[in-house]
Amino acid sequence: MADKLLEIKDLSINYNTEMATVYAVNGLSLSLDYGETLGLVGETGAGKTTTCLSVMKLLPEGVGEIASGSIELDGVDIVKAHEDKMRELRGHTVSMIFQDPMSALNPVMTVGDQIAEVLHEHNPNMTREEVGKAVDNMMEMVGIPANRKVEYPHQFSGGMKQRIVIAIALVCRPKLILADEPTTALDVTIQAQMLGLIHELQVELNTAMILVTHDLGVVAQTCEKVAVMYAGECIEYGPCSAIFDSVGNLHPYTQGLFDAIPKLDSKARRLETIDGMMPDPTEKLQGCRFADRCKHATDKCKTAPQMKEVSEGHFVKCHLYD
Repeated sequence: MADKLLEIKDLSINYNTEMATVYAVNGLSLSLDYGETLGLVGETGAGKTTTCLSVMKLLPEGVGEIASGSIELDGVDIVKAHEDKMRELRGHTVSMIFQDPMSALNPVMTVGDQIAEVLHEHNPNMTREEVGKAVDNMMEMVGIPANRKVEYPHQFSGGMKQRIVIAIALVCRPKLILADEPTTALDVTIQAQMLGLIHELQVELNTAMILVTHDLGVVAQTCEKVAVMYAGECIEYGPCSAIFDSVGNLHPYTQGLFDAIPKLDSKARRLETIDGMMPDPTEKLQGCRFADRCKHATDKCKTAPQMKEVSEGHFVKCHLYD
């Protein structure tokens, strides 16, 4: 068994289009232990989904490429792995819960057949009765009566569809779940139910998880570690307790995210905002990518900062901590 379930080192991912090259992820390094939960936080376009797709090796063919770096999953080098090996890993070692349950399911297959399909792929020796029993158990585990396995996706509500997607991801008991904003398409009440369900199943099956989200509140409730991404880079990384207790001792971008959260004890008429926009992803910047939006920026920010440990296990990529 490898020391770490997932080890990403200096990962850079480009999207090569006819118009330009998009530098989606730049020098990302992350690690995840067996059974651990990591929250991946950042605004749209930060590279969170691209990172998850690279672990599954599902980047758009002919467009997305891993330009440099390495990804090691449970001892397997993902970058060099052949497609046959990846078919073994997907669903069995690593599974992904996609954002939109409406488009993640096949509309012309029953939900039971879609769950069974994963079992057939990874357990070809299972009998039809064993597969049927496993599908029934999985549906009951996610809170859907087993007798509904003969129904089609359009016969389920949005929350029920998301439960089916979770069942498909977990039926082979993978070691790692990549949950890409799994509650975005759901209303607030169902969001809480889904997060609770994912957490319960994760504990029961001892599965590690990377949770992609915009919501720091969800991270605080669900995750043990958090990585903050900005413009394709990891700018802050550490235990949730260290980061959530270090307000005032954070990367300026992370501090901006915390300041933008509504506060019950504040009478402010407007929420705090982070001025400006993320840099153009088609440009390769030499210095700090957040400098144009940062109120602490100096001439030193024209050079790229390095990750620094500001407290035990808590790393920040900013010249403020030189």
